[in-house]
Amino acid sequence: MRNTVSIIVAVVILALINSLFTVKEGQTAILLQFGRIVESGFKPGLHFKLPLVQQALRFDQRLQTLDTAAERYLTSEKKDVTVDFVVKWKIADSSKFYTSVAGDQDRAQQRLAPIVKDGMRTAINSRTLQQVVSSARSDLTDQLVRTANKAALNLGIEIVDVRIKRVDLPEASSVLRSVYERMRSERKQVADSLRAEGSEAAERIRADADREVQVIKAEAYREAQKERGEGDAKAAEVYAASYGRDAEFFAFYRSLEAYKDVFKSSNGVLVLDPDSEFLRYTQGTK
Repeated sequence: MRNTVSIIVAVVILALINSLFTVKEGQTAILLQFGRIVESGFKPGLHFKLPLVQQALRFDQRLQTLDTAAERYLTSEKKDVTVDFVVKWKIADSSKFYTSVAGDQDRAQQRLAPIVKDGMRTAINSRTLQQVVSSARSDLTDQLVRTANKAALNLGIEIVDVRIKRVDLPEASSVLRSVYERMRSERKQVADSLRAEGSEAAERIRADADREVQVIKAEAYREAQKERGEGDAKAAEVYAASYGRDAEFFAFYRSLEAYKDVFKSSNGVLVLDPDSEFLRYTQGTK
């Protein structure tokens, strides 16, 4: 009797254990019953299933990396380029993923590689060589992701990103030279534009500075003339007051100022009548 109870307890424990399954973080799962999918899209946590009848299959739902060998493509100009790229993808629909590739990630990558390569070929065929190797690269990959995702829907896969690691130009020197010359010409145009803008700014600053100088000089000249006029007026006022007090002394002082200006030069010659009024104060008193 005791052995029977032990067997029953063991069977119950085993059935209970087989009726539980765990989905870890970063995983998704489907539930199979006799090889047919009865439920999918399980989130991380503890879940129940029918023991011995149902089977849980778990898949890694984290980002996966597809790194293929570099491929040669033709641009819209019929020029060869070798492109090396990497694809980031993840499982979007676990039911379709199991149905299409039996849940095998290696098989999924084998199915995904030609889809992405075809999309890359279409994208490069519609662009020039310059667009492929320069500014259009981000637009190229964005378009490629959208196109490839449509083709990968049946695989239950979502392509998250496609990154171009390297673009190798063909060995023909004429092609390389034309690309480099075009890039050099573009950089020269940018440099010339910046140089012209700098020259224009310099001329504008120089003109503003010259105008400021003229304004400052004009204001200084005006102030000087004003001060000089006020000084002359004050001097005239003093002279007038002095003349009013002693006209003879004022005449004598003005004559001395005139003599100073006339006889300033050491080799000058002045021809005057000895009885001239100008020489009045240089003659003795009669």
